[in-house]
Amino acid sequence: MDVKSRCLTSWRSDTMFAMALRKMAEPPASVLAAFQLTAPVRPLAGGQGQSFRAGDAVLKPVDSREEAEWAARVFADLSATAEFRVPRPFRSREGAYVVEGWTASEFLVGQEGPAEKWVSLIASSRALHRELRHVPRPGLLDRRADPWAAADRVAWGEVSSLRSANADELLVRLGELKGPVEAPSQLIHGDLTGNVLFQPGQPPAVIDFSPYWRPVSYAEAIVVADGLLYHHAGPELIEAVLPGREGLQMLVRALIFRLATLAIWAGQGEMVPQEELTRFAGVTRVVEDRMRVALTD
Repeated sequence: MDVKSRCLTSWRSDTMFAMALRKMAEPPASVLAAFQLTAPVRPLAGGQGQSFRAGDAVLKPVDSREEAEWAARVFADLSATAEFRVPRPFRSREGAYVVEGWTASEFLVGQEGPAEKWVSLIASSRALHRELRHVPRPGLLDRRADPWAAADRVAWGEVSSLRSANADELLVRLGELKGPVEAPSQLIHGDLTGNVLFQPGQPPAVIDFSPYWRPVSYAEAIVVADGLLYHHAGPELIEAVLPGREGLQMLVRALIFRLATLAIWAGQGEMVPQEELTRFAGVTRVVEDRMRVALTD
């Protein structure tokens, strides 16, 4: 289960009901015709239960037409490399990337990592971000209001910390570890952990673009945080990917981001599951220990 799927378990009942209705809705025939797709439609695992496959295409509903059109153009402009691949976005007969709230893109074969694939995952991340470094910052990022965008702003101190029924203490504890960072920001993919597919003989495939304007090392810190929290990665992953004090600072922000996301999904006054708080507390202790060592170096 990827991190976004874990967050979905904390949705309130009204949201879950609306989402259930959405999950049952296949792309309509008019959308398939617009993208010139004739193969049978069947649901795909993952993708928050909203993705469908039709032949060599994957269809997904979008929350923001503006963001989906922009992201498709970004991926369409990426050059093919030996280090990563991305799904080619499809255009409709009229040249649009979004039709009636749906996008279509190339289906790429591969198995979801990241177990025992950390080196390859980070290498593909760095290659992708080298290709993205010249993309200008889109104004649409300022208009995003989804829980992940809100949690990211909490992690970077751009909004005041949120209120949670039982995660406040741990969020404050993590916030007290924050210090300044110097790495420059650029366009990044902020949810790589479960969105890089591996296939023998082919470069890793990066899917489900989650755009943020942050340092590249923050994208990698989110991968490390996910590894420590959910994928049984050991502390050696920190040293391998996020060396030095600045790496630890990125990891602190990544942990705040993930915990704040859970708190937002839980809703004000609702509880983050205790098993999640236990995970975060354990990783926070690891970071605190490493920060104490770094201060003595």
